[in-house]
Amino acid sequence: MTTTLLAGATGLVGSALCAGWHGPDVLHLLVRRAMRPPGPLQHVHVVDFSALPALPAADEAFCCLGTTIAQAGSEEAFRAVDFETVLAFASAARAAGVSRFAVVSALGANRRSATFYNRVKGEMEVALAGLGFDSLVVARPSLLVGDRSALGQPARIGEKLALMVSAPFSPFIPKAWRPIRAATVARAMQRALADRLPGLRIVESAELQSLGTR
Repeated sequence: MTTTLLAGATGLVGSALCAGWHGPDVLHLLVRRAMRPPGPLQHVHVVDFSALPALPAADEAFCCLGTTIAQAGSEEAFRAVDFETVLAFASAARAAGVSRFAVVSALGANRRSATFYNRVKGEMEVALAGLGFDSLVVARPSLLVGDRSALGQPARIGEKLALMVSAPFSPFIPKAWRPIRAATVARAMQRALADRLPGLRIVESAELQSLGTR
């Protein structure tokens, strides 16, 4: 039996991971607000991500935490979530015995990027690589597709416009740039982590499309 930690269970990718989860593996969900366990063998833990307690012993972990600069309100607030909180969870997971870790990053992540968003994502990837996980899977999806309203999340106007514009041309857009369903990303992350390849594995959006739909 595998025990797994999941941070970000209420987001698009995190909720897709919960929906596709099945026994006998145990899943611990770390959330900011109380929620009902989505399924059997799923345990909810309400935590303060800025002061994480000792986490349950586990074999692997998925990190689906993330926001936008617009939602966060400032670059500093964005970095607090997408870098500091992600790193805090990863460090706590490592201390709990986790040897395999998967995280949602972003297309174009690069610590030397001139774009603040991509630079923070790239710095986060580098920081995670230094924590000593046996296997580290970094998923870099393009524009995520999913029903945010069903999760109680505010609409992202830029995201909706991009999807509307790209929808008619989707078959002609290369996989590397094509919008991708959150459920596809979730399945791809699970399959990539299950491979248990040693070291860092960066899975770009085109590979996520293939892994998540095979």
